[in-house]
Amino acid sequence: MSVTNDMLEKLNETGTAICRTLGVSTLPKTLVVLGSGFKGFEQTLANAKSINLSSLPHVAAPSVEGHGSSLVVGESKGQQVAVMTGRLHMYEGLSAHDIVYPLRAMARIGIKRVLLTNASGSLRSHLPPGKIVAVRDQINLTGTSCLMGAAGRLLGPQFVDMGAAFDTTWTEQIRSFSPDIADGVYVGVLGPAYETPAEARMLAQLGADVVGMSTVQEVIAARQLGLEVACLSFVTNMSGGLGISLKHEDVLQLVADHQQKLQALLNHAIGN
Repeated sequence: MSVTNDMLEKLNETGTAICRTLGVSTLPKTLVVLGSGFKGFEQTLANAKSINLSSLPHVAAPSVEGHGSSLVVGESKGQQVAVMTGRLHMYEGLSAHDIVYPLRAMARIGIKRVLLTNASGSLRSHLPPGKIVAVRDQINLTGTSCLMGAAGRLLGPQFVDMGAAFDTTWTEQIRSFSPDIADGVYVGVLGPAYETPAEARMLAQLGADVVGMSTVQEVIAARQLGLEVACLSFVTNMSGGLGISLKHEDVLQLVADHQQKLQALLNHAIGN
């Protein structure tokens, strides 16, 4: 069996398993991916059904603290939505294809747009911890792409136009939630070590405003699939020695302190 035929068969098996387990024929059009520390939003959904990602064929389960491992379908203010309570990262030893596999499978069974969320480190003094950034552009410094190889040609054009990766209309509707929401450029790095001061200075000079270890591959995969994309980044720390010494527990605690505001923002974003 060819690589492409094998991949299509696996994607179809995963999609079938999702629909069968949740008792649905298709997924809602909107998918929300909960980044580091955002887990808990799924508990606000009404009439929710869930499935553990590790129970699905061909899907790796997230192993990072602060990330869930479920796909939840429910209602947010009367609107159907699918929520991934965690995501996969390449620093877990996975490939770019591995981490976008769930998104590719779900796009085959109804997903039309995706709201990505993440926690990030700030590269700018005007974006302190606690700030929410609506991402308007991105820089991929992970050193790879989910469009590489035969699998990269399978689901759409391999040379994807990224000139308008983030949906401007949806992003501006999300920003209408609060005048305090900034906009900025997100740079994705491999991780898992935080940035050195020299690396933080370099990333800022490249034009990035916030830095994290996720998201960029998901955006690329989503654009290849023709999905609408929006992204919210919650600043949890100053990067590269610009602030206090970093601990992952501190990142999770700051998000927990702002959980109510973040959940209200996600409800607003889904409704647009």
